[in-house]
Amino acid sequence: MQKVVLVTGASSGVGLALCKRLLEEDEELHVCLACRNVGKAEAVRAALLASHPTAEVSVVQVDVSNVQSVIRAARELKQRFQRLDYVYLNAGIMPNPQLNFRALFSGLFSRKVIHMFSTAEGLLTQEDKVTADGLQEVFETNVFGHFILIRELEPLLCHSDSPSQLIWTSSRNARKSNFHLEDIQHSSGQEPYSSSKYAIDLLSVALNRNFNPRGLYSSVVCPGTMVTNMTCGILPPFVWTLLMPIIWLVWLFHQQPESLNPLTKYLSATTGFGSNYVTTQKWAPF
Repeated sequence: MQKVVLVTGASSGVGLALCKRLLEEDEELHVCLACRNVGKAEAVRAALLASHPTAEVSVVQVDVSNVQSVIRAARELKQRFQRLDYVYLNAGIMPNPQLNFRALFSGLFSRKVIHMFSTAEGLLTQEDKVTADGLQEVFETNVFGHFILIRELEPLLCHSDSPSQLIWTSSRNARKSNFHLEDIQHSSGQEPYSSSKYAIDLLSVALNRNFNPRGLYSSVVCPGTMVTNMTCGILPPFVWTLLMPIIWLVWLFHQQPESLNPLTKYLSATTGFGSNYVTTQKWAPF
């Protein structure tokens, strides 16, 4: 049976690169691009089909920062497909990122300089706002909208005889210090992106506890340091070029979901000579 892959945020950045790599790995997949902007999604679909003429690529419109849009998209997907084998929960925002120069210069002369650059801890602040649903925009886009999508798509995802897999785009910037249960939307802080990514890590653990017996498995990944629409405004492009080669993570696509550790984050990395590899980071959620 043909496997179906749903990718949110597929029109640019990590999502677009992921779709290209998935079709390079297996042209027999049906890749569904779940995007907010249908025009961009259709352009991506055309480009993918030009490179892979025998592939099946479709588009569904969804804005994960709007609950009604998510529900409509889920309804449409349930009409189109009988099951989803992989769902890459990749769409996300980091609105108006600002570099904290004081933290940067302080960190340059500390023992934590490598940690600072690998995680961006304390370096980036963002300006959040409230959506039409009354939620913080970063939280709804990065976490809550995807959670609603999963719950709405349960009939397509839960098949104990043939497991399905959720793969979340998390980050090294997911810091426990920025997440608080009494303020899960991070409405009182300045690092909502970091908080939302830590919330994703926690949610993935909870999903495994509740859905593994029903054949649904969840993993979190960090795609590595790269230049996307989200990050290019933080530093000039040539600086990013010097910092790290662009790397894409499709390693999990080849793994059996039952064999993956739910308390492990899978990170895309590169050596100093430019060779890509996958490493792991174990973490304690509480």
